[in-house]
Formats: sequence, C-alpha cells, structure tokens
Amino acid sequence: MQHSTLANGLTVVTVPLPGIETVAVGLHFDSGSRHEPDALNGVAHMVEHMVFKGTHTRSARRIAEEIEDVGGSLNAYTSRDTTVFHGRVLKQDVALAVGMIADLATCAVLDPGELEKERQVVLQELGEATDTPDDIIHDHLQLAAYEGQAIGRSILGTAASIGALDAEDCRAWIAAHFTGGRAVLCAAGAVEHGAVLELAERHLGALPAGERAGPSSPRFTSATHTDRRKFEQAHLALGWEGPSVTHPDQTAMQLFTSAAGGGMSSRLFQELREERGLAYSVWANHTPFNDTGLFTVYLACAPKEAAGAEELTRQVLADAAVGLDEAELARARAQLKAGLLMSLEGAGGWADYAARQWMTRGRIAAPQEIVARIDACEVEQVRAAAAAMLAKPPARATVGARRAG
Repeated sequence: MQHSTLANGLTVVTVPLPGIETVAVGLHFDSGSRHEPDALNGVAHMVEHMVFKGTHTRSARRIAEEIEDVGGSLNAYTSRDTTVFHGRVLKQDVALAVGMIADLATCAVLDPGELEKERQVVLQELGEATDTPDDIIHDHLQLAAYEGQAIGRSILGTAASIGALDAEDCRAWIAAHFTGGRAVLCAAGAVEHGAVLELAERHLGALPAGERAGPSSPRFTSATHTDRRKFEQAHLALGWEGPSVTHPDQTAMQLFTSAAGGGMSSRLFQELREERGLAYSVWANHTPFNDTGLFTVYLACAPKEAAGAEELTRQVLADAAVGLDEAELARARAQLKAGLLMSLEGAGGWADYAARQWMTRGRIAAPQEIVARIDACEVEQVRAAAAAMLAKPPARATVGARRAG
C-alpha cells in the first residue's frame, strides 16, 4: 500500500493486489448528511443522484454507455459521515474510471429541469422507505437517539425538505464539501501508484483545498419514537450509545454485538426465536460513527407479543453483559475475523477498507493488526464495555407495537 497527498490536500491511496485483473476505484468525501443544515436535509443524497443526470462533458446516457462499454460499473452512495463515488473496471480501463468519477464529482450540470424529475424519484424512494416498517424504523431510532441534531435526521430528507431543494443548493453543497482536503481517492487491484497519482493530479488537482469536517459532539437523547400505524407485525428497535470508530472499546463492542445478536447462535436469536418463538427476525448491530456509535437491537414479532419481547430482549442483553463466557467470545472472535478477511478477498473490499481506514485514522492498519486486536480482547473487557453501555437508558422506536409495561 502507498499513499501520497496532492497540493490541494487530496490523499491518493493505492493497494496493489497480485493476481487481480480488475481495479476498484473510490472517491470518498468526508461529508455526508450529518453536515447538512436542517433546511437542506437530503441535499447530499440529492447531489449523489443528480451528478448521474449529466456533466459538462457527458450526458446521462453517455455516462451509462461509456462505463458499460468496457464491462465496468459506476455508482455512488451517501452515509451520515461520507459521500462516495465508486467504480469497478478491468485493469486497462483505470484511467476511464478515475476520469469518470472525477467528472461526476467536479463537472455536474445540475440542470433545474432534471432536478424536478429526480425530485420525484427521491420522493418515491422516501415513500417506499416510509411504507416499509423494517426499513423506516431505523430512521425513527436514529431520530430518537439524536433528537434535534443533524446526525439524527434521515439521509433521504423529508418530503418538505426535498421539495424545497433547488439546483443552486446542490451547486453550493458541491462547492463547499467536494474539496481536496475532504477527499481520499483509493484504487485497489491491478494498479501502479505513480499512474493513479498522475490521474488524480490531472482530474482532481484543481479541486479547491478546503478542510476536513470539524469535530462535533453529538448528544445522545434516549428518546422514544412511536409510529402507531398498524401492520401484520410489530417492529421494535432499541439503541444505546456505543463507542466511535476510534474509541478503545470499539473492538470489545463489536465482539459483544456478535455474541449478543450477530447470528443464529447468538443469545438473542436463540432465546427469542428458538426457545420462545417470540420473533421471526431479531438481530443486533453496532454502527460506529466518527465521534459516537449506535448499538441497535431490532426485532419483529406479533403485536400482542411486543411488550414481552422487549422485556426479554433487555434481560438477555443484561445477562450477556454479566455472563458472556469464553466459548461465546471465541465464536464472536471467529465471526469478526472471518467477516474482515472475507471482505478483503476482492478489489472492491480493499478499496473501501483502505479509504475508510485513512479517513477515520489517518493511516491504514494492516488486517493482521485488526485480527491481533480482536484476539487480544478479553472477556472482562467485553463485559465491561457492554455493562457501561447498557447502564444508560436507550433510545427506542416502534412501529405497530404496544409500549412495554
């Protein structure tokens, strides 16, 4: 792995992978929905859509045809912390991939007429999410966990905020947030660092410098969001404030998450589904952000079972924080290590891993370092991290469920 920094602050990272005939390229910006002002909620996601509607050098049709003419793919996504443009091509087409990704990020036309059409697409996307209880409940939980804060708002925005966005809002967002100081270009696979560096300089060297997103202090609010619509199943999500991506307890929390609700052998699955038959779907997840984290438990059950299922979920978690044993920890270690190493068996996994490592830590930890960290985490550390987290009240979201108690 090599890295270089352009004069405008953009970092270029390459990961050569012997025996690979393809290249995965990703342009990551340290800017996502949590950086939006309230009135512009959804603008980052709208920009992600709009850049594919045409640039000053390529029409929307040409964007699609040019990448598919070489058998490649091109896409983008928005998270709360980042906006990412990524592509996959054969090794001889890396210049095309970098050029097209740079074109999307720097030369979008943002035609008002196209914006009106894409607005309808995004509103349909929002409507689909709203009509899907096991999807929208996670936005409800995020809102309950960080009430009144940008990190708590939906990535998609609201019908009102999406309806108010215009092309100038999108232009201003790109100018302020798609800057060299916020960006990492990562290429993995059949790559040569000097060649990628030259492409970055040619296509992205003119980006304004800008700066990384400033530090923030999210406030965990432990609120409750209740959606009283009726569905065949009740949906429940509980969330506790967890460690950030760089917090010392991050590894311990990932291990606890796996043991408590990471698979069919987990305590939550075994107790709620296998032993009691209370829930068809139940799992736990920990999402680490740059400066906080959210430990989530989700379950779906019959509405009449919702209160009992919630009470049992809390008890299972409390018991795990006290009684997690060595066998469970060994299984969780194996799951985390396998998940990491399996994700790095392709160029796309490496490109994403290296870019995220650089953006969150300012360096790229070798996978062996992560594995060693997992192996070194003892059961007492996992119990302590879980107990400290669970000692605080959770955020709570329900769709069609009766309140416990």
